[in-house]
Amino acid sequence: MEKMVFGGQCLGRYENKVFFVWNALPGEDVEVELTKNKKDFAEGMAVKIITPSPHRLPPKENHFMVCSPWQIMDWEEENRWKREICLETYVKIGGLPKETELGVVMTEENQYRYRNKMEYSFAVKDNKISLGFFERGERKHISIEGCDLAEEGINDTAKVVLDWINKEKIPIRSLKSLIIRSNNQKQTIAALFIKDELPFASYPKLSDNFLGFHLYYSDHRCPASRPDKLLHTDGQDYLIADLNNTKMKYGLLSFFQINIPIFSQALKDISGFLDKDKTVVDYYSGVGAIGLPLAKFCRDIVFVDNNREAIAYAKENIKLNSLGNKCRAELCPAEKITELIKKDKIIIFDPPRAGLHEDVVKKILEEKPEKIIYLSCNVSTHARDIKLLSGDYEIKFLKLYNFFPRTPHVESLCVMTRK
Repeated sequence: MEKMVFGGQCLGRYENKVFFVWNALPGEDVEVELTKNKKDFAEGMAVKIITPSPHRLPPKENHFMVCSPWQIMDWEEENRWKREICLETYVKIGGLPKETELGVVMTEENQYRYRNKMEYSFAVKDNKISLGFFERGERKHISIEGCDLAEEGINDTAKVVLDWINKEKIPIRSLKSLIIRSNNQKQTIAALFIKDELPFASYPKLSDNFLGFHLYYSDHRCPASRPDKLLHTDGQDYLIADLNNTKMKYGLLSFFQINIPIFSQALKDISGFLDKDKTVVDYYSGVGAIGLPLAKFCRDIVFVDNNREAIAYAKENIKLNSLGNKCRAELCPAEKITELIKKDKIIIFDPPRAGLHEDVVKKILEEKPEKIIYLSCNVSTHARDIKLLSGDYEIKFLKLYNFFPRTPHVESLCVMTRK
């Protein structure tokens, strides 16, 4: 095996053929069980480690391969490879020089118990329903007891719901998924999605920390956890978290950052590039998690998002933090409200994995706002968009944030100023 690559596998070669292998580390000789075998490349899983890497660790969980496949390497090696992979992507796709400095923000004590949202499937073990995850690369589920990535409180709530499922004898064919959210204070809310409209004699019991349970019918023809019909509701359908001394209210299904401690550090970095005399436009804003904690560093902010629930919570959060004189929220896709991009404004982007819409990029290049602050969950589209803007903008800040320890995923922040 030679090196870790984008996507999380390890690249190796055998008889002039490239192999992409899970559960392998650079420098190792491994025996591989193939899952895909093409003319020019193959994919597979290392089932025997013949010569282990000095950086190899025993995984904490039996199901590590489906939730956090980088449990097998030490902390320093994980962050080194995240930097190497991202730098290679910025060079190849973004056109950045190889000597570009690219730091990684990480907190060693936060390698586990950082996810404030978990989505479980279901499996059958010992004739009982258990929590489940999809096996990597497969459509079948494996049984799990819980997950060490989840914040405290989430696995406890999952057990309460699971015990109720087994008590009510809900058949596996009727179960789709279970979403549980937390707020870094051990408080949780849960939504169970089922594929049949079934009557029940009882429902999971709430507690001081388990604040809300909601049952949805979700059409079996849609693989996603889609809330087609609310069948039962009890307690809260929202949580409130503290984010850099700002109260943030968010719901079961609206987007909210997964790893609050690391996200807080990203916000502190962004604040250094704002101006108290400037208006900020926060595109793909969600519930206002970026803009609201930063409101004191600028004149005013406009939030833009196409998710109705997210914008509703953004408006509630504006009121919750008494920022009605500085903030407003617009329900609209980013590419349909590009008139907000003006020369004298600072623009913040936190788009989905697809990156910036081409109409947004076009408007930026027409108006040339003085500063672009771009947080990304996909370094490849981040690099692409940076290159598209590079003719008129120069990079002032570029850093990685290990939002997702023990996985291959990372977020990146770039600040660009007009040349």
